[in-house]
Amino acid sequence: MIPLLLALIPQTLTGAQVMHQTNFQPLENKRVGLVTNHTAMVGDTHLIDILHANPKIKLTALFGPEHGLRGLADAGAKITDETDPKTGVPIFSLYGQTQKPKQEHLKNLDILVYDIQDIGARFYTYISTLGLCMQAAAEAKIPFLVLDRPNPLGGTKVSGYVLEPAHASFVGQYPIPIQYGLTIGELAKMIKGEAWLPGLQNLDLQVAKLENWNRNQTAAGQPWIKPSPNIPDFETALLYPGTCLFEAIHASEGRGTTEPFLKLGAPYINAEKLAQTLNSKNIPGIDFSSVSFTPDQSQACPPALDSKIN
Repeated sequence: MIPLLLALIPQTLTGAQVMHQTNFQPLENKRVGLVTNHTAMVGDTHLIDILHANPKIKLTALFGPEHGLRGLADAGAKITDETDPKTGVPIFSLYGQTQKPKQEHLKNLDILVYDIQDIGARFYTYISTLGLCMQAAAEAKIPFLVLDRPNPLGGTKVSGYVLEPAHASFVGQYPIPIQYGLTIGELAKMIKGEAWLPGLQNLDLQVAKLENWNRNQTAAGQPWIKPSPNIPDFETALLYPGTCLFEAIHASEGRGTTEPFLKLGAPYINAEKLAQTLNSKNIPGIDFSSVSFTPDQSQACPPALDSKIN
């Protein structure tokens, strides 16, 4: 009976998959700008290829966030503009000289579309890119469409400190907890509704909603496209909201190893004693062990695969 019960559970559909069922009819006869990266898969095909192949849609511009359109660049690496070799569509970097689409790049667009898989942590910069793109669309007086995707950490748990506005930056723009429990479409609505960024009051914000997603549902056991080079699997994403905090102190959060954000350390730490102390806290679901490692870029996670794009 178990296989039968599993078969009766409806498959979660992303906003892009829902719109694909109508052949993206709302985008017909429009010049489209797409803010995206390698995670914007619709089945086995990338959204770029689907939109470019549609004769009723004019894919005019692409915008890539941190890590680039293909998710290959290291954290913090500046990215330059380029041209997509297959479609000939210009790619404008949102993590180079500018982090916000320029008005000159939007003047020939009828709509700006956003489809990037987030991981549900406040300091993951894709959601900062989201807000800045919303601002740019509002300034250009064009609609902004978010293709919703599940929060891989689920939609029920909210935890961590709320950002104080005085400390807002590109790695934390909104007064939300570290783990905020919203889908990307829900967050976009909250950014506008709570006026967390100026100039959004007249933005035509549209969200292509998910279907068949349960808020208790996480990405555990689901196919995983790593959203950035150092988030290779769900386990890493699950720990990232906590272990990424070690970036702010004189310690290693495991970058430069094959297990980033799963290994933490510093030369001055007594690993065995610290592991014993942490295990004595009996934190549910977590077991600590002492390790010894030397960060080395050559040992880092393999780059995110980009074969699905074009």
